[in-house]
Amino acid sequence: MTYIVNENCIKCKFTDCVEVCPVDCFYEGENMLVIHPDECIDCGVCEPECPVDAIKPDTEPDIDKWLEVNREYAEKWPNITQKKASPKDADNYREEAGKFDKYFSDTPGDGD
Repeated sequence: MTYIVNENCIKCKFTDCVEVCPVDCFYEGENMLVIHPDECIDCGVCEPECPVDAIKPDTEPDIDKWLEVNREYAEKWPNITQKKASPKDADNYREEAGKFDKYFSDTPGDGD
């Protein structure tokens, strides 16, 4: 089992999860984070830290798409190990559905 980040993170990108990860398996895109599934040790400490419920175990139904998104972009984006300020307009996107099709960016973030 591993944990993944889903579309709830897009345009919100809260980094509370990064701060508690003992193995630094988060990677930063322009407007979301992903977890490297081969680096995650399945400890689950990140899941309750996410204020938008974007972190899920890969045992959830219909999670395959997100497992692949996390795997692909963890290989391309820079590692992030420290908490950063979330986007100023993050609260505007908390409840929005369908964010992947509307807003996903494959542009890397800054990392650490």
